[in-house]
Amino acid sequence: MKILLVEDSRVIAMVTSARLESFGHQVQHAISGQLALDLFQQEPFDLILMDIEMPGMDGFETTRRLRALEGQEPLAWTPIIFVTATDTPTNLVTAIEAGGDDFISKSVPEAVLQAKMKAMSRIAALRTSLFQANIKLQDQANRDGLTGILNRRAMDVQVDRLWKLAETAGNPFSLLMIDVDNFKKYNDHYGHQAGDECLKLVARCLEDNLQQPGINVPTKGIFVTRYGGEEFAVIIPDALPGVHAEVAVRLVKAVAALEIAHEKNCDFGVVTISVGAACFDHVQGEIKEIFRQADQLLYKAKEGGRNRAEWLAA
Repeated sequence: MKILLVEDSRVIAMVTSARLESFGHQVQHAISGQLALDLFQQEPFDLILMDIEMPGMDGFETTRRLRALEGQEPLAWTPIIFVTATDTPTNLVTAIEAGGDDFISKSVPEAVLQAKMKAMSRIAALRTSLFQANIKLQDQANRDGLTGILNRRAMDVQVDRLWKLAETAGNPFSLLMIDVDNFKKYNDHYGHQAGDECLKLVARCLEDNLQQPGINVPTKGIFVTRYGGEEFAVIIPDALPGVHAEVAVRLVKAVAALEIAHEKNCDFGVVTISVGAACFDHVQGEIKEIFRQADQLLYKAKEGGRNRAEWLAA
């Protein structure tokens, strides 16, 4: 385990660290409550051993502040064991109320300390497993069940956050609305199973092309989502004006280059997409306005013959 030992006595800290390290644990020492808070915000720990009686900020107050910080951390709830020479009933009650989980004496026998650390190791392992499982479940909840890309729910959350950031910073914001041309005819002609496979291929093509070199936008900021049915959306936060047009044209060409047969798609003979690309140089007002504009441009692209993109910079 990775243990944070909060102890104002360097001598006691050295002895305790040596005992814990002999059991195979990694120990980091904080000589004060404030230093413990600083270290806790810099890196995760599996266990905190907290002295009660320290000058300035005592162990109880340090624990209260640690618990407050944990509410902001992805790996919440780190076990805290109070270690003191005065294990009175009053101290025990105060320790639990402050957010502590256990209480041991500084003179605890070697065998008892080792057994306690074994128990904490099991808890640490379970805690890590639960965290990883929660991350996996969260990721699954954010993914479209068919295509595997982000779903509409995840997009709404991300877009709201990114829109506010762009508005605060005065940065540009771009949105692409994408529709697979004549998809109903594709389903009717080839069947719904083939339609599902088609959407998977298109989604993968869009996602892959957004991550390739050649687009003048940070790949970590741009993402594609399944908006609904055969519609997709691409979000481009904090990109220079004009990038949205470059991305739109590139995606139109990439999907056509897949050469997925589509006999009912006008004169193209393959699956194609139409794209409406809107860009606001300076974000302000309600986010629905950029969606309205992108939708209008998408409609214009379809009216103009499909397999093309329309764009406009606000």
